[in-house]
Amino acid sequence: MTAEAMPTYVGMPSFPDAARRAVADTRLRGNLAHATTTIRDKRAAAVAELDDWSALREAGKQIKDHVLANLGHYLRQLEEKVTEAGGTVHWARDAAEANRIVTDLVKATGETEVVKVKSMATQEIGLNEALAEHGVTAYETDLAELIVQLGHDRPSHILVPAIHRNRSDIRDIFLREMEDVPDGLTDSPAALAEAARRHLRAKFLSAKVGISGVNFAVADTGTLVVLESEGNGRMCLTMPETLISVMGVEKIVPSWRDLEVFLQLLPRSSTAERMNPYTSAWTGVHPGDGPQTFHLVLLDNGRTDTLADEVGRQALRCIRCSACLNVCPVYQRAGGHAYGSPYPGPIGAILSPQIRGIGSEVDASLPYASSLCGACFEACPVAIDIPEVLVHLRARAVESGPRHPLERVAMTAAGWTLRSPTRLALAQRAASASRRIVAPRGRIRRLPGPLNAWTETRDAPAPPPESFRAWWKRTDGGRTEGNEQ
Repeated sequence: MTAEAMPTYVGMPSFPDAARRAVADTRLRGNLAHATTTIRDKRAAAVAELDDWSALREAGKQIKDHVLANLGHYLRQLEEKVTEAGGTVHWARDAAEANRIVTDLVKATGETEVVKVKSMATQEIGLNEALAEHGVTAYETDLAELIVQLGHDRPSHILVPAIHRNRSDIRDIFLREMEDVPDGLTDSPAALAEAARRHLRAKFLSAKVGISGVNFAVADTGTLVVLESEGNGRMCLTMPETLISVMGVEKIVPSWRDLEVFLQLLPRSSTAERMNPYTSAWTGVHPGDGPQTFHLVLLDNGRTDTLADEVGRQALRCIRCSACLNVCPVYQRAGGHAYGSPYPGPIGAILSPQIRGIGSEVDASLPYASSLCGACFEACPVAIDIPEVLVHLRARAVESGPRHPLERVAMTAAGWTLRSPTRLALAQRAASASRRIVAPRGRIRRLPGPLNAWTETRDAPAPPPESFRAWWKRTDGGRTEGNEQ
């Protein structure tokens, strides 16, 4: 799959450069630290209420793995059931095809405006921009997405796209961009929410076309499910005459019994709630009730290629809860924009390079956007081993990218040294002898020449005064150390 499968944000530098700029923004870091800490603490309390959380987590993992192993079967079953219920299914190989399908469907209605419920899949393919090129305006109805859209901004979090904004920022955006903004708008949450509610009400009442994402699709009934907290999704899914849903092909569960597992996992991991305030489910069309025309667009866009990777495919288990973002020390400091993708944080660091390929500087850098601390794996409700996939993708980036001549020399020298105990012992003694030169303050802060690229973003401890092998020999395995003066 080429880099065009999911375009990077225009002009985005590689992660190290983007993160360096973000870390220098103290206001951004403060907003991120406050928001992620609050969400993380609430989630921990919600998860702790369930004695069987680990069993639920394992069940979610196994259901997802079963679906991925039998994806063709469940996709055919879903298509059959949706069609039987009066819907129309479309297959999109990539972002361009998905955008063409949705644009043609909207244009066929004669409408020039659509309302949307927050959808990662449509962000992934750049649908709003594609619609705009054909004279169709898409109105985001999720509050955070509305803030991002009105601010001519980009989402920086999966669950809270405007997490980098504070209340005064939002008020200023509303005053500047919202044509029907109330007089004397303050930055109180209630006032901002009411302004957005009044603004969106007119859109809901007039829109003839709605566009949604899909959290889950139940294969044996053809039912689609969206979970959200504001009620905007319910309005988008029920009021328009035409509904178009864009869904990644991996979002399937076999049955309602399997869905029950995720209706426990997702709310607690994302919003720290026992259940979502709004869980909307629809099956095809029903005369006189809700949209009378329904289209489902099944999006591949690199997922088949990802599925073929035995290590990387576990990224397709993701249920978009954002728990990994809220515990990630790298995300907390750099924010979502540094990832150059609609998918930020740890999950973005493994999903984006697989969907788009590692052909660009941005995607080649994403697997390195992690300390490999493992907090993301512990938080993931479907047990995606994100550190394992990161290391796997780092190896792929090295294999596919240019090799620095110095790296080849260094690896050859290291191999030659490690093959001989005598040479290794000499190298260890030389390192210990150099500690006062290379680390006069106890840490290596800057290496000379081309090696300084390694120390641009990290310090290293000074070599120890003696190696472990030398210490072991001198103290007879530690038995005589306590008697030394």
